[in-house]
Amino acid sequence: MYVIENPVLQRELLVNLRMGRAFVLLFVYNALLALVVLVAWPEDQVMDLTGKPEKSQRLVDMFFLGQFVLASMMAPSFAATTITGEKERKTYEMLLASPLRPGAIVLGKLLASLCHLAMLILSSLPIVMLCLPLGGVSPYEVMAVYLAMVLSVATFGMISVACSSYFTRSAASLVVSYLIILPLALLGPVLWRAFGQMGEFRLFATLTFLPAACITICAVLMISTARRLLHPPDVGSEGNEVIDEETEIKEAVGLVIQRDQFPDRLFAPPKRTDLLEDGANPVYDKELRSELFSQGTLMLRVVIQVSMFLAIPLMAWFLYLHPEQAPWYISYVILFNMLVGPVFSAGAVTSERERETLDLLLVTLVTPWQILWGKMISGLRVSTILTSFLLWPLLLACLMVSVFWSNIPTVLGYLLVLALACPTTAGIALFCSVIFRRTSVAMMTAYLVVVSLYAAPLAFHFFARTFATPPVAEFVRQLTFTSPFAAVFALPTISNAAAVITPGTAQVNVPRWDLFFSHVSFYILFNVALSLTMIWLFQRRWRVAQ
Repeated sequence: MYVIENPVLQRELLVNLRMGRAFVLLFVYNALLALVVLVAWPEDQVMDLTGKPEKSQRLVDMFFLGQFVLASMMAPSFAATTITGEKERKTYEMLLASPLRPGAIVLGKLLASLCHLAMLILSSLPIVMLCLPLGGVSPYEVMAVYLAMVLSVATFGMISVACSSYFTRSAASLVVSYLIILPLALLGPVLWRAFGQMGEFRLFATLTFLPAACITICAVLMISTARRLLHPPDVGSEGNEVIDEETEIKEAVGLVIQRDQFPDRLFAPPKRTDLLEDGANPVYDKELRSELFSQGTLMLRVVIQVSMFLAIPLMAWFLYLHPEQAPWYISYVILFNMLVGPVFSAGAVTSERERETLDLLLVTLVTPWQILWGKMISGLRVSTILTSFLLWPLLLACLMVSVFWSNIPTVLGYLLVLALACPTTAGIALFCSVIFRRTSVAMMTAYLVVVSLYAAPLAFHFFARTFATPPVAEFVRQLTFTSPFAAVFALPTISNAAAVITPGTAQVNVPRWDLFFSHVSFYILFNVALSLTMIWLFQRRWRVAQ
């Protein structure tokens, strides 16, 4: 009933593994890994295996770390929609009313969502076998790394399934899952590289501490999720489309959103109790006051609490103790906006299609421009306010830390990069919502585009700097202007202008103003072109719901 004869597991496996995307993803995943190994393969005709093969070690480490990050980032996309998908399809009550035990349901959903990821991880094993003759890594380390990846991905999948049981929309479950998993996924490569010179200890920790921690986390979350399904507080989805916020506030634990008080009313204004003013945009008013928070504010509260919890130690270290490392804190704020930006805009138009109300909206007197800017500004307002909550430590540091007083242009550059990142992430999500029919597809596509623009150029530059010649690495660096992370680090470093720098005693950061201005110019043109394209699509009644 739990594994062999589990109907939930059998049904999910048949649906997931028979889809065309399963074969396409398997091909693309292995093709990218094979291309990395092919490009980074040592060019020496004769290799001296008696010494320490540093090149092969770097190649294998990059292969494993890249595979770990990819698998970790894909885990929520498979697991975070397992239970919310049942709620959105109105089959949640039927599943709970079946003879299946809650533990069997949770286990079936988890195994089905992770089966495809396990196939991807294991399918890369032949490529790793090609790297073993180069030396630098033993078969025992390979087995330990694969065990660590399987356990980590299983833990991330269980976290995503647990988040899926708490929310009613896949978008909310997905962003909370990423917000929790991303710090853990980044911690893994950092620890792996930190203990690179302690091979035996790293192998021992991988085989002892990691399995114990992963099994404990999975067991606790499995029991908690099963108990939630045994006594579900969110049954009756047919009549529970809109959540009573007053009841939610009374039952909330921790942060509470109060719409009538500052600053909560900035991103969650009170519901309207009177008529609209003349000339007001009804789409904007409806989206901001009712649509975005119709399923409650649980996701919003979790996002605020987790982001601030992570921001406190980061701001203390990067802004006050080591202000020269301020770009790392700005990178954290950009990463946060990457996660929350698409959430409030990816379902702006697709939700109308899913409710079959897009035809009615298009035949009203509201112009396409009003529809688009109403949906765009409502989602952008929430994501921008949430991102701004993480900027007050920077503004406070400008007042309290004297080093920032002589580096105001750099601080303004940070703010300009963030001011462009907020509309970019929201605009990409809204564009995906215009051209796709399902919210889940629009959101995942938006995330893919944002990662391709923001993170992929940095990965290519790091790869070229490690394995390519200096001219090639410099050429690849010129292409990183699409990344706000690169633009932030291209600005002059926050430093004490009164300090005397002796040559050879400190590393001076050379500002790259050409890269910064290229980034600013590109995203100004990009956002304008994106807006004009969406207006044209709406005017041509692009892909109206049928």
